[in-house]
Amino acid sequence: MRALVIGGARSGKSRVAEDLALKTAAREGLPLVYVATAEALDDEMRERIARHRQSRDPNFQTVEEPLEVAAWLLAPSRPQVVLVDCLSLLMSNWLGKGMDEVARARELLYALQATLQSWIVVSNEVGMGIVPGDPFSRRYRDALGRLHQDIAAEAERVYLTVAGIPLDVKAWQAEV
Repeated sequence: MRALVIGGARSGKSRVAEDLALKTAAREGLPLVYVATAEALDDEMRERIARHRQSRDPNFQTVEEPLEVAAWLLAPSRPQVVLVDCLSLLMSNWLGKGMDEVARARELLYALQATLQSWIVVSNEVGMGIVPGDPFSRRYRDALGRLHQDIAAEAERVYLTVAGIPLDVKAWQAEV
């Protein structure tokens, strides 16, 4: 299983991705790993992360990896179902640390292509709103949008989540 679960803020994408990971792990008889990219840089984010951890199914092993998801994916390990939540925070982390987001995205894409793991990647759709008013925000939106397109091309399934309802957009893909 290789899937991208994308949607707006509070659209239910993490819950959809967790359900998909649990079903995939049960079907394939594999353990679950939750790769969390959030960093607790303030009190509100610490509380948000704590709520996320508490609501997560206990079958997930959690790995905190705010920057090096590609390296983690390529490290030798046993077969498992990997849920990466989320790309939008990962991109923010890279940019916030002054890293080359194009090179980092290329590394992540290579890791997703090369790994033998089943993967489910979660991200926020940031390209459906207005054009951001400042260069940094436009750079973020553009880099994340390109990464979404590249990962969607590699994924077997792409789910757009709206109000907690996943829509399989690859199944509805039009011929052009």
